[in-house]
Amino acid sequence: MLNILIVDDEVIERKALTKIINGSLKDVTVIGEAPNGRKAIEMANEHRPDIIFMDIKMPGVDGVQAVKEIRKMDPGIRFIMVSAFNTFEYAKEVMQQGVKEYILKPSSKQDILEAVERVSSEILEERKQKEEQQSLRDNLERAVSIAQKEWVSSLLVNSVQDITFDEWGQLLGVEITSGYIMLLSLQPTGHAELSASDKQNWYQWLKEIQKVVVINEEMIIGPLTDSQVPVLFLCKKTAEKTNFKASAQAIIEKLYSLFQKESFPAVLRIGVGLLYNQAHELNQSYHEAVLALKQLLKTPNRKYIIGVKQGASPESVESGVLEVEKKLLEAVRQGDVNQVLYIFDTFVAKHADNKNVKTELVKKSFEELFILISRMLHDLGIDYERTPAIDEAEDSRVIFEKGKAHLLAVVHQVQVWRNNHAKGMLHKAKEYIEQHYANSITLESVAEFVELSPYYLSKLFKDRFGMTFIDYLTEIRIQHAKTAIVDHGKSLKEICYSVGYKDPNYFSRVFKKQTGLSPSEFRKATVSL
Repeated sequence: MLNILIVDDEVIERKALTKIINGSLKDVTVIGEAPNGRKAIEMANEHRPDIIFMDIKMPGVDGVQAVKEIRKMDPGIRFIMVSAFNTFEYAKEVMQQGVKEYILKPSSKQDILEAVERVSSEILEERKQKEEQQSLRDNLERAVSIAQKEWVSSLLVNSVQDITFDEWGQLLGVEITSGYIMLLSLQPTGHAELSASDKQNWYQWLKEIQKVVVINEEMIIGPLTDSQVPVLFLCKKTAEKTNFKASAQAIIEKLYSLFQKESFPAVLRIGVGLLYNQAHELNQSYHEAVLALKQLLKTPNRKYIIGVKQGASPESVESGVLEVEKKLLEAVRQGDVNQVLYIFDTFVAKHADNKNVKTELVKKSFEELFILISRMLHDLGIDYERTPAIDEAEDSRVIFEKGKAHLLAVVHQVQVWRNNHAKGMLHKAKEYIEQHYANSITLESVAEFVELSPYYLSKLFKDRFGMTFIDYLTEIRIQHAKTAIVDHGKSLKEICYSVGYKDPNYFSRVFKKQTGLSPSEFRKATVSL
């Protein structure tokens, strides 16, 4: 509903305009009348109308002066100027204030209503654009937030393989062509451990400075674990010709420059994985960043290492362990106990092959594995927080046995979840989609409804139905659209909005892609049947 204020020093004119508008238009209403410019300014300040009918020639504060004052306090108010004087000077003066509508007294009913409809359409279109822009901003913020909270975590355990750089680009509103991982580590300067508040302050600082650090990349910050933070860099198309190492080095130098201005009781160390052109290879970049950081911590004088390829350094045995670790996590995620036992034996053998590995390093390796498993369980929506307690005095054999027992317990939990919950959750998700397909439905909103991780829900859809969440939603919407198109009483634009699309052109493209015909062609085909 749009509100209108009538301003005229002639009471008969005010009453006539009010009667015409209130009696002829449904979506607008006259909320007040003012006899002069001064009163108009007061009422505009109080009621904030959408449109003001403003007489130009009034005693005291005239219409032009009133427009100037009102626009100072609310530039969004639209004006329709009314005057008995058809002179260029009056028209020119109000046009300088951004006023586009100008009608003469006495005005016909048609002229008045057409002027209101033109201004109303302009206001509604502007509101629609603002809502769409806000929706885009909200979607972007939500996408980035989701990415920060879960996508990077999922990449670390290699549980997300279906998303492409094209899909990343759709989420972020830019064209993405490649990506890599940096692993940032906060190391204490003295013997004292870093406090939890130190780590959180550093993490918050990292979030705050991300916008000033990158130019040709999207910087997406992962979760803080202990004193390490993985950061995903997605490179835009404009950065294709930029040298990867030079770009990464520039980012690191900027990070160090900003870090040195703070007073953290620690030093910053950064391991960087290599650049990849396929999104599913980002997990490889992460493991390279892990290797780089481990090498870096053995050489305290270096601040960062870029691009340590697995198997290309003295860390080749460790690299093999990481590769087996990835396979082990995938087997656990699938709930495949035989594969878990087989791969775990390989995992143990990899450690045994390296005679120089001390017990404390084996312990550390297992602790890292348990952290990754915990993250994976969280992404699956499984509440299982227990981890085996490893005593400092225990030898490698005991650690291996405890690790195997823990893995078997985890696999059991995954199997229970898959058997008892996943099927029911998927059914619940499908019902929700079928009931809300006409709304602005998202993977995140459905996942929240069924209390699953968005990424696990996406994976379940692909595993169980052979299609992505978006494909399924599109299929439901197009099925309903095909049914509605048969009803020739509905316009194609109406049908577009009724099945959840906001852009008729986009709806038409999706419909044709799904059916082979445009909506209008499909409608014609139904007539001929």
